[in-house]
Formats: sequence, C-alpha cells, structure tokens
Amino acid sequence: MAWGIGANDVANAMATSIGSRAITIKQALLIAAIFEFAGAVLAGGEVTSTIRKGMVDASFLIDKPETLIFGMLSALLAAGIWLLVASMKGWPVSTTHSIVGAIIGFALVGIGPDSVNWDKVSSIVASWVVSPLVAGILAYVIFSSVRWLILSRRDPLERAKRFVPFYIFLTVFMLSLVTMFKGLKHVGLEISTMECYLIALGIGTFIGVCGKVFINRIQPDPQAEKEFHYVTVERVFAILMVVTASGMAFAHGSNDVANAIGPVAAVISIANTGVVGQESPISIWILLLGGMGIVVGLATYGRRVIALVGRRITDLTPSRGFAAELAAATTIVVASGTGIPISTTHTLVGAILGVGMARGIAAIDLSVVRKIFLSWVITIPAGALLSIIFFFILRAILG
Repeated sequence: MAWGIGANDVANAMATSIGSRAITIKQALLIAAIFEFAGAVLAGGEVTSTIRKGMVDASFLIDKPETLIFGMLSALLAAGIWLLVASMKGWPVSTTHSIVGAIIGFALVGIGPDSVNWDKVSSIVASWVVSPLVAGILAYVIFSSVRWLILSRRDPLERAKRFVPFYIFLTVFMLSLVTMFKGLKHVGLEISTMECYLIALGIGTFIGVCGKVFINRIQPDPQAEKEFHYVTVERVFAILMVVTASGMAFAHGSNDVANAIGPVAAVISIANTGVVGQESPISIWILLLGGMGIVVGLATYGRRVIALVGRRITDLTPSRGFAAELAAATTIVVASGTGIPISTTHTLVGAILGVGMARGIAAIDLSVVRKIFLSWVITIPAGALLSIIFFFILRAILG
C-alpha cells in the first residue's frame, strides 16, 4: 500500500515540478526521499484512526476483532492492487479514496450496510467536483496574475524580481499551513489555529526575504533569451518549484502515510490486545516501513503518473507549475479549515487544468482528462469489489 502511495500519490505531488522541468526525476527522488520520509516518520502520528476517515463505525466490531483483522488485511490488499493497476496505466487516483472504498467493501459484507457512514461517502463523492473546481479557479487566477504582473511586461525579469518574493511568501505561508493542518496535527502538538497562522506568517516572511536576496543576484542570459525570452524569469520560478515540491512532499508524507499504516496499526493493536478501539497506537517501525515504501514506490513506478499529470494534461513551465502548486496548497488549507474532505490528487489535477484553461481550452488534452475523471469515478467501487473478494478468500483460508 505504501508502495502504491509512492508510485501514484507522491508522483502526483512531484509531477508539476518535473513536468515543468524545474527539477529532474533524480532530484525529485532525492526530495521525496528526504521530505516524504521525514514527514512520515516525524509527523506521521502517534495514533491513527482504526477505521480510516470514520467510514465505518468501529462499535459494530467490538465483539468481532477477527472480522476487523480480515477486513483491514483485505483493504490493504485491495487498495494496493488497485493502486498498482492505476500506476501501470498512469492514472492519478486518490489513495485515500482507494483505501476508503476497500474499507467500505469489507464492511458491507463483513458487518452490514448499517455500519457504513453513508453521509461521509456522499461528501467524498461531492469532493470529486468541488476540489478540482476550486483549485482550478484559483490556479486560473494565480497564473493570470503572474502573466499580467510579470510575463506580459516589457521587462519581465525586473518585474519578477519585484513580485516573485511576494509569491514566495504566499507559497511558503500556504505550505506551512498545509503542513500544520494536515501533518503536524498527527503528533499531538497543541497548536491553535491562530498560532498556526502566526507561525506560517513568520516562516513565509523569512523565506520571502531570503528569496528576494537570492533572486536579486540572478543575472539575465542574453544568449538563451534569444531562443526563449522568458528563460531567466522561468529560472526564478523554478526556485519556487523546489520549495513547493519540498513542502508538499513533507505535508503529504505526514498525512497520507496513515492510509498505508492505519490498517496495519489496527491489526497489530488488535492482535496484541484483542480489543477493537476507535484509534490504534503507531510504533516507530511502522512509520519507518510506511516512509520507505512511499519512497521506493516513487522510485520504481512513479514515472508513468508523472508523465501523464506533469506533461500530458497541458504543457507546463515553472511559472505555470508554480501557479498549480500554490492553488492546490491553498485549496487544501481552506478544506482543512472547513472540514471538507478532499483528495490532494484531485486538487492538483484540477489546478493543472485551471492553468491550462488560462491559456485556452486548446491547451488541454481532453482525452487525457476524460481518462483521469473515469479513473476517479471507478476508484471507490474498484477498491470495494477487490476488498470483498479478498475478505472472503482470507476468511475461508484463515477463519
């Protein structure tokens, strides 16, 4: 499962940076190895929900611990196989939705339909539309502002030196909030919402000032600009892409590792105590296992998803990739603050579509978009069906 997260979800997070040619595949692997692993291990959590995202009421399983063990193992197998299939096809699917679908599947046959929180399921289905739409609109606005303030001017490099530090501040501010809202909440730190905003404000200001000092040292390359007028400006935005890739990797590792290790932690907890609880403690070795699996997945199978998301939806440059990443991070922050369940994958794809729309519908490969949307729709049913099959197999063999 962790391998699948690396091959699919992490590939999504890195796709804009690689697709815009701000970083190479090898550099992305290095960033992921450091920040995904750090996020998973340092902020992956002390406890995790026994039933991911509250999809199933654990009280139905108090007297059936063996059912939960079979169910969690079935869910891991189902979600892992679906992510393998999706990664082979290059489909950017949500790992959260994969594991949720798998858990729903075993709950339907192992416990009963009443155990499933159908309101939660409905909200997830609604997020298929809401999160890409919001991120797309934000990306459209952000890239339009970049084009109006910088790219369409006669002196784009000087304009970039003036305005990009503000974009750096905004980016780091949002990524800091993403990390605190989606990541550090797992380690039990008692940080209020106001404190989160103040910390993010301080970090954003500091990095923005440092960025301005660094950017002011960048000199134009007249020879390269004969071939592409914006080459130096795009170099400035490429720096931003490294920052966004690192921040998103840490936040992703800290939050989404629970998709892989949550069921494992639940099984181990039940095996040790014989009791089904709403939450399960996480040992450090489980976090290490999840972190390593994520990095290996990206290294071995992430290229196909990266190619589709980063290059085939629309042509990305560092400035366009930056707009998509900032829009995705902003959407995640807003959703985390309001409690709206969204997928990082869906959000980022929607943001890339928004950047493409800013250049006109012709800039988007609609055939690729259709494949992506289809893969989103079938993810939960596919996870559920595979989980049902594995549940019956495991119960027949071990039960």
